[in-house]
Amino acid sequence: MCHNGGGEAFVRRGTGADAPSRRVFTRLLLAGTGLAALTACTPDPAAEPAGTPGPTPGLSPGTGSATQTATATASTSPLPASPAPATPAPTTTPTPTRPKAAPPPSAAAPGPQHSLTDPASPWVVVNKHRPLSPATFVPPDLARPAVRLATSGEAALLNSTTAAAAEKMFAAAAADGVTITLASGYRSFTTQTAIYGGYAASRGRADADTASARPGYSEHQTGWSFDIGDGGGACSFQPCFAQQPAAVWAKANAHRFGFVVRYPWMLQGITGYYYEPWHLRYIGTGAATDMFIRGIATLEQYFGVGAAPAYR
Repeated sequence: MCHNGGGEAFVRRGTGADAPSRRVFTRLLLAGTGLAALTACTPDPAAEPAGTPGPTPGLSPGTGSATQTATATASTSPLPASPAPATPAPTTTPTPTRPKAAPPPSAAAPGPQHSLTDPASPWVVVNKHRPLSPATFVPPDLARPAVRLATSGEAALLNSTTAAAAEKMFAAAAADGVTITLASGYRSFTTQTAIYGGYAASRGRADADTASARPGYSEHQTGWSFDIGDGGGACSFQPCFAQQPAAVWAKANAHRFGFVVRYPWMLQGITGYYYEPWHLRYIGTGAATDMFIRGIATLEQYFGVGAAPAYR
């Protein structure tokens, strides 16, 4: 039954001065029941929303009877097609693809890349998770640099590459009116054993691990690292050394000669050691300058090897 007001409109159109008599109206209504119903329920195309399908092809509103319309529709409609068989769901679960790990910042460093494990490499990373291999490694090219010394014996030695870079850096600092001294250079496995043992005996093993490296875990053993002092001798191996001219100059200029401050302020959770403004490490001018420009403070972050706050 139509509820869109079509029937009401039809009755109103039949109430004018020229309206047919009731008898004529009754015959029209009986003869054209199907047509009237079809006409009254046919939507107005102008009132349909966009996208509403139009009338079925082959059917002309206002011609024939409802019976003829139904017959024509039945004769022209195709038989319903058999439903297609359902495609079975896959029985295997696809393996998720792991995202590729981002390369470490050092991957874009200028110049050649170097080993992170070979103790003879300027990029070797030595920390509480990464011991030297072999543990008793000795640099084959130890040399005494021509710089102002505040130490003697093996502690006055560096590997040849670090020694040459140190000479240039100390000379540049002197030209700027700053005196830097070499306070502690190479340390053998035997020497590091004695130093660490002394800390452990006097302060306990846990406290010793925050102040000194265990034998086989010290950068000093590689010949790539050394400690500096100030020409005035103040605050050696103390936190106040950070305010001394040698430390201030080195922090601002060491990268130009291939060095970084290895154990920066407040990053012991990454490096495993408290702030040591006196401990410099050679990694080459390209990498050191790259770290300085990009504001990357530790080798762990730069080379992407992870933090090493404590021994495993």
